[in-house]
Amino acid sequence: MGLAKMGSLAVAFSGGADSTFLLKVAREVLRDKVLAVTARSPIHPEREFREASEFARRLGVAHVIIRSEELNLKGFSDNRPDRCYLCKRALFSKIKAVAGRHGIEHIAEGSNRDDLRDYRPGMRAVEELGILSPLMEAGFGKAAIRKLSKQMGLPTWDKPACACLASRFPYGEKITREKLAMIEQAEQYLTRLGLKQVRVRWHGGVARIEVDPARRRDFFNLKLMDRIHERFRRIGFTYCALDLKGYRAGSMNEALKISIGNPGKRHR
Repeated sequence: MGLAKMGSLAVAFSGGADSTFLLKVAREVLRDKVLAVTARSPIHPEREFREASEFARRLGVAHVIIRSEELNLKGFSDNRPDRCYLCKRALFSKIKAVAGRHGIEHIAEGSNRDDLRDYRPGMRAVEELGILSPLMEAGFGKAAIRKLSKQMGLPTWDKPACACLASRFPYGEKITREKLAMIEQAEQYLTRLGLKQVRVRWHGGVARIEVDPARRRDFFNLKLMDRIHERFRRIGFTYCALDLKGYRAGSMNEALKISIGNPGKRHR
């Protein structure tokens, strides 16, 4: 279904490159019949929330903030392999309620074609609740979204991917507010050092740092390594280590003892 035929639309808006592009296009097509809905919770970096709020304000689109308490969901904090499904099911149920109160006909989220390549159980919740994925349906991949975003002057055209903080933990590792806060502080510190694409993965008392592969050479600097080590110790980590392969999306899924099957499948 094309955007012009939707009548009115609520966009699940995280402030990332995909949902920002979707919201911008929806705003141009549907004008004031668009509503942005953003979740604020411990699993989302606070800086992402602030950036999303500022963009929605500048775009002049109606913006609703919902409190999302994923840690209260049964099974979520246990970090089961279907954690993402539990989260998305609860989130989109809340967005559906918001859309209903505002008389909005449809709800859309920003997944793109490239998301089909990874294990994403949250897509099952998207299908079950009838949430639309316009970018995926139109065949847009991340490269196309970034190119068009740049042409449109969107500030997110080169914004690094930012999955929720819960994705930093191995499946089966208990997720707590304290651990989430440690991860967020560590990643913010690395970002302030000028490292754009970063992940800090939790392995007990060990922080495994992933950076853009091209930036791994930055760590061949003894003073920098000492600074990072000392800061991470103050945050609460006993050890910190650099992942020799560098950043790659969904690296925690590498340890899953399951097959994610055909990458063309939306979920397993």
